[in-house]
Amino acid sequence: MRIRLLLLTAGFLCLAGFMAAGQVPGAAANAGQASSASCEQLAALKLPNVTFTAAELVAAGTFVAPHQVFGGPDSAAFYKQLPAFCRIVAHDKPTADSDIVIEVWMPMAGWNGKFQGLGNGGFAGEIDYTAMGAAVGKGYSAAGTDTGHVGSPINATWALGHPEKVIDFGYRGIHEMTRVGKLVVQQFYGGSPSRSYFAACSDGGREALMEAQRYPADYDGILAGAPANYWTALLSTAVVDTQALTATPGSFIPKTKIPTIAHAVLAACDKLDGVSDGILNDPRQCHFDPASIECKNGEDSASCLTAPEVTALRIIYAGLRDADGRQIFPGYLPGAEEGGNGWGSWITGPAPANSLMAFFGVGYFSNMVYAKADWNLRTFTLQSGLQMANEKTAAALNAVNPDLSAFRARGGKLILYHGWNDPAIPALSTVNYYQEVQAKLGRPETDSFTRLYMVPGMQHCSEGPGPDNFGQSWTWPADDPGHNVRVALEDWVEKGIAPATIIATKTAGDDEQGPAIMTRPLCPYPQFARYKGSGDTNRAENFVCAAP
Repeated sequence: MRIRLLLLTAGFLCLAGFMAAGQVPGAAANAGQASSASCEQLAALKLPNVTFTAAELVAAGTFVAPHQVFGGPDSAAFYKQLPAFCRIVAHDKPTADSDIVIEVWMPMAGWNGKFQGLGNGGFAGEIDYTAMGAAVGKGYSAAGTDTGHVGSPINATWALGHPEKVIDFGYRGIHEMTRVGKLVVQQFYGGSPSRSYFAACSDGGREALMEAQRYPADYDGILAGAPANYWTALLSTAVVDTQALTATPGSFIPKTKIPTIAHAVLAACDKLDGVSDGILNDPRQCHFDPASIECKNGEDSASCLTAPEVTALRIIYAGLRDADGRQIFPGYLPGAEEGGNGWGSWITGPAPANSLMAFFGVGYFSNMVYAKADWNLRTFTLQSGLQMANEKTAAALNAVNPDLSAFRARGGKLILYHGWNDPAIPALSTVNYYQEVQAKLGRPETDSFTRLYMVPGMQHCSEGPGPDNFGQSWTWPADDPGHNVRVALEDWVEKGIAPATIIATKTAGDDEQGPAIMTRPLCPYPQFARYKGSGDTNRAENFVCAAP
């Protein structure tokens, strides 16, 4: 902590030197305006342990991404819509084994005075250029980072033998991005950002909570989606579930049987909320028994599950439990098992031990916990494995501290959201964390700065049968607080208007620009959307937020 404070102080002293010498780029410019010369001058900026490798004016519509974002769309057409901006690339090396790449993008005109920090997914390793561009296009200065390594977000081989890189990934990279980014913005525009925000989902949600817990002064408003904040337990769950699906040759549940599970769940539980719409409003109310679809007389077909498959499914729903049966970490809730963002990709995969969660679990334990590239998941036992994971990495990776009093005291606002049917990170993990914050600070204090929105029918960060667009994506066109959670967060920070109901939208073909085919209110937890009893169930106005 002392070393970090010295580095931060040195950074401000360096900045003061530039100011005293009259070398503050953009200081004479109008608010939100800058010149190409002011951008290029940033290459000479001196900060401890930071090397600036690019400082360039990107003309409107000319940006070409160094790489395509993993799993993202071809964004060439999107980049052509971007305004002119100043692009800064920096390499931050706070330790001898660190190389944190940071990019800061700043609009040449029309800066709204705000700083937007952007997060990562999976094991990080890349910068989300689409999100960077969208933020700049809306007038924000934006910062992104690879968190200290380059590679696919499902690959963790970079961590083997590199504990400092694990710390960079865990929390140091985002904080350094924020620190350096704000200094660059101040240099460019001649003034500090009026407000600073952070928004991300998945591992980015974990990064968001890490910022609120460790560095409460970094951001005024934080949007944390589906946070992987209990990292050690989540990745232990990934290994346990993969073991269950590979326990015997007959344990694996193929993709062809996922629809059978999904349809059986809906048949048992869809009407519990009073609406038959393919969405479980609160999957906790669903007590689906996998034995109800067990194959009879030893037969096997796509329309039923074998006894070993039933056993595996029960383990996936159950979550982690200790030897006495106490819950350690929640399991996956029934509902929305189907779909491209569903179980067939995340939990079961196309073949045994080939799901996304299997890749994450094996990558984590082999490279970060046991430091064995050839580690075999069959050797994993929950008690010793989770204990080792906590001893080796909990301090760097887990963001589970419910004491957010420092963040609240400085006026910070936090909005959490999670899809009830997330197949990557169990939804109840976020509910549990929110309740732990309430238990620590009390409900009135928690309500003064935190909201949780649980999204029925939504899978991991988006998609699923339920309405899944509510402003968590930077490319969502709605810009009012009633339909955009980011705008609602800013209104809370800047105007003191606490968010209430937010309308989520389902668009045709999951195209954000497509026509709305369903809307549904998202209610501050623990409230839920209750059907009024009449009217089109695809329209939000026919629902009301109600207390449980």
